[in-house]
Formats: sequence, C-alpha cells, structure tokens
Amino acid sequence: MKHVMVVGAGPSGLMAASVLAQAGVSVSVLDAMPSVGRKFLLAGKGGLNLTHSEPADRFASRYGPRRAELEAIFKTLDADGVRAWATALGIETYVGSSGRVFPVDMKAAPLLRAWLHQLRHPAIGSPVQFFMRHRWTGWNADGNGATSLRFETPDGPKVVQADAVVLALGGGSWARLGSDGAWVPWLRDQGVTVAPLLPANCGFDVSGGWSEYFASHFAGQPFKSVAITLPSANGVRFQRRGEFVATATGVEGSLIYAASHLLRDDLLARGEASFALDLLPDRSVDWVLAQVLHPRGTRSLSNHLKSRLHIDGIKAAILYELLTKAQLHDPAQLAGAIKALPIRLQATRPLDEAISTAGGVTFEAMSPQLMLEALPGVFCAGEMLDWEAPTGGYLLTACLASGAHAGRGVLQYLQEK
Repeated sequence: MKHVMVVGAGPSGLMAASVLAQAGVSVSVLDAMPSVGRKFLLAGKGGLNLTHSEPADRFASRYGPRRAELEAIFKTLDADGVRAWATALGIETYVGSSGRVFPVDMKAAPLLRAWLHQLRHPAIGSPVQFFMRHRWTGWNADGNGATSLRFETPDGPKVVQADAVVLALGGGSWARLGSDGAWVPWLRDQGVTVAPLLPANCGFDVSGGWSEYFASHFAGQPFKSVAITLPSANGVRFQRRGEFVATATGVEGSLIYAASHLLRDDLLARGEASFALDLLPDRSVDWVLAQVLHPRGTRSLSNHLKSRLHIDGIKAAILYELLTKAQLHDPAQLAGAIKALPIRLQATRPLDEAISTAGGVTFEAMSPQLMLEALPGVFCAGEMLDWEAPTGGYLLTACLASGAHAGRGVLQYLQEK
C-alpha cells in the first residue's frame, strides 16, 4: 500500500488526507501542535464562515491576480462542494444576510469533530493516522530524496519516509497556532520560488500615531455606518461602506481588511498610504455643509454636530483628532472633512497579527496538480501558496479546495509512478 505523508493538520492538510484516505492510500498527518485545526477553531470563534453563496464568476474575482489558478482548483472543490462536504459530515449550513455561508450552529468544533471521526473511522478507504508534536525540520540528507523528512518529536529526532508528501504548513500569521513560515528558507534552498510572505486582511498604524487622549478613550470602539474611498489617478479604485475599529495605534476591522491589499501595496511601493473616510455616506456634501452652516447660537461645535448631523462619540473625536482648530471652524473645510477625511497610514501591523498571508510558493514553481517542479513527489496546499483573498469565506474555501486538489494530484502521481 502506498504511503503519503501530510505535514500540517489545518483545513488544507486534512482535506488532502481525506481525498487520499478515501482512495485507499495509507496517510499519516504530522503537525507541530498538540492538537489539530487550531487556527480553524480560532477562525470559527465568532461564527465559522465556511464559504460564500455569490455566483461563481464573482466568487472567483475575489482572488485577484491569481483568479485563473484558483478557478482551476475550484474545479476539484468549489463553494457548493464545500457546503455538500459539510452536509455529508452531518453539519447543515445556511446563507446569512450578507451571502456568507455558516454552519447552522455557527461553531467550528462540531464540524472538526465529525471530520476527524470520519478520517479515523472511515466507511470506505483507510484510516488516517495522526502524529502530533512532530515539527518538520527539513529534508533527510541521507534519505530517499524529497520524500524523506526529518522531524523533532517528543521522543527525539525522527525520519519519516513516504511515497509522496503534501506540505500544508500555512502562511506566516498567528505563529502560536502553528503558521510560523519556518518552511520558507527550506523550500528556497531546494530551488523553489517563494514570494515574500506579507500580511493580508490586516490592520494598519496611522501616521504619527493617535494622540494619547484618542488612543486611551477610543481604542476598541467602532466606526459604524461609514464608507472609505481609495482614489486613483483615473478616479476611484476602491469604495465601500461598512465599519471598522480604532486601535491603540491605528485601524483594523472588516472595512479596512477589504482594502488592506491595496493599502499594503501602496506602502510597499511608495512608503505611504491613505484612504478617505466618509462619516455620513447617506448624506451629500451640500446637505452636510448646510447643516454645518445652520446658526448654532450659544451651542458648542460638539453639540451642534451632535444635534444637526448626529455626529458624536468616535466620529466627532476623529474630527477633533485630525483637524486643526481653524479647519474645525471653517464650515467648508469641516463639511469636506466629514465627507472625506484623509486617514494617513505609515505601516501594516506585524505579519503575525494578520488574519491571513499573501505570498508563498508561486504557482509557476508547481505543476497544475500543485507538485513542486524542483521536488518531484512533494505537493503544496493551502495558505502557503501565493494567493490572497478577502474575508467572507474565500480564505477557507481556497484552503479546502487546494487541499483536495493536491490530494487528487498525489493520486495521479502515484498512479503514474
């Protein structure tokens, strides 16, 4: 019986193991952590967003420059397939108001338990064996090529050999959960092209930092019912409504994450980035100006903004934080700032804080089946590949799909071998 080693017990590794075990292959899953699916469980802490229900064409567009590569992978497992897979495990799903797909109970743990039970006690195929606290440390120089790997284990160093290997080691974010990017130099040393790991779906530090007053009073508070715009030389390249959160040093949250790849790339290219914040997206600038100009009598500016425009709390605070006294008391400048307040950024938050990672093993370094050209018999899957996507179910779907695709690739390789 052929033996395949899967290194990494996250969603992509487990899905590769599923495909292989169901085909009757002997599969060992090895992971440095004490238990499986740690980042998967964390992702489901606030409600496990499995995938998205939007049409396939729009879904594929979320992967930007890597759309073509991901569309090929989705032929193995697409968004509908992810829902069908969950249902087969006894986990019913539903479509939320935003189009996102969740388990009915919103939890990740029941799905993971059902999945692991299926892997360990399959109705068909071979049971998967799990080896935890096995940290991959590179290739065994004296072994059988690229499919002989060294591990640090509770019992000391160990060499494991297999007929094929699937690497599903994650990116470089949330290292405490296992995705530490330690694999990058080992693959580069073998001639594999790896694009630099960069933060994706990340927060940012504002230029100069917040004042002590703003940071101490408003860090953790949300900007709700706002819009952000990223202008370009030819007009608008990003515009969306939603909400985000002020942090002690800057900004983060869903609206920021949606634009984070553009803001990050601006920082890399020019050393600076910014977006325009619209505090009242339902109102025109003329309406805002009219309200600002309305006589306020003895009322303070703060009370005037609150009574006429319903701007108070963090929305008022950001105006006082970023505008000069002269700008605050100039009706035209104040109205313009309410509709398009420039938020200047100086850096992304550290990679380890990011929700996901951009960069990784380039698709050009792999066959269409995700086998490394420089290392025959070694396949890669999941977030360690060079793609990125916004939150909303796109990340998990691509991890699951690439795991299934790599598993199929291994089966083809073993058959041809």
